[in-house]
Amino acid sequence: MTQTERNTGTVLVTGATGRTGRAVADAARAAGLDVRAASRSGAVRFDWDDRGTWDAALRGADGAYLAHPVDIGAPGTARDVGALARRAVELGVRRIVLLSARGEDQALPAEAAVRASGADWTVLRCAWFQQNFSEGPLAEQVRGGELAFAAPAGLREPFVDVRDIADVAVAVLAEPTDRYVGEVLELTGPEPLTWGAALAEVAAATGTQKRYVPVPVREYGAVLAGLGVPAEEVAFLVELFGTLLDGRNAATAGDVERVLGRGPRPFREFAEREAAAGAWK
Repeated sequence: MTQTERNTGTVLVTGATGRTGRAVADAARAAGLDVRAASRSGAVRFDWDDRGTWDAALRGADGAYLAHPVDIGAPGTARDVGALARRAVELGVRRIVLLSARGEDQALPAEAAVRASGADWTVLRCAWFQQNFSEGPLAEQVRGGELAFAAPAGLREPFVDVRDIADVAVAVLAEPTDRYVGEVLELTGPEPLTWGAALAEVAAATGTQKRYVPVPVREYGAVLAGLGVPAEEVAFLVELFGTLLDGRNAATAGDVERVLGRGPRPFREFAEREAAAGAWK
């Protein structure tokens, strides 16, 4: 496929220094797309909270990957996502891929805002990232001997590798037809694991002992408040975890294989790769 045959040639990647944005930018470059890697401090400046940065980042792009830095279901996210999607369409951006969350009812307004924007949209509803064990607020606990989190001991989750998310996003953006336009794709890993089983994979890969400690959701909210998390954010997270961690996402989905023609990467591969790279040292 040549550059002119692609549906999208220049791709704006928001959050290009974040967990998924970084992977999407790398995958898009590898696919031969022109990547506009946007972040608050990068060469292409983009700030969700500063709309004065939006036009320069959007202008001339054919497609965009939208990843909001706050949870997709958080208060105000739908407003921001809708405004950016509408402005993108006004400036000629044809394709929009939105990072969303699987099973998160609070994400539906942001998804609806993109659908209403007039763009050729695709929504990626993703399982919990495998990389949540190696990056972000839980990583420091994982490096130690104990991980305490709000997921019940028996809860199973088909953790997804962000590299699979990136590969799907790029396949959608580079697709020369209208395939995947107007679709909601569910992206998961190949097998559901309890949080304890996932942590055990990290322990095996690092040659260490690790223990998972389930914490009731409201108690976990109190822990977050004690760490200085703002009350509004704590209230949102308690509501979110109270529904999202109820087992609704235990089953796997087949959209990674449908789009890419291969199965999703397993958690063990992620754990071994990150351990070799020194993620938990």
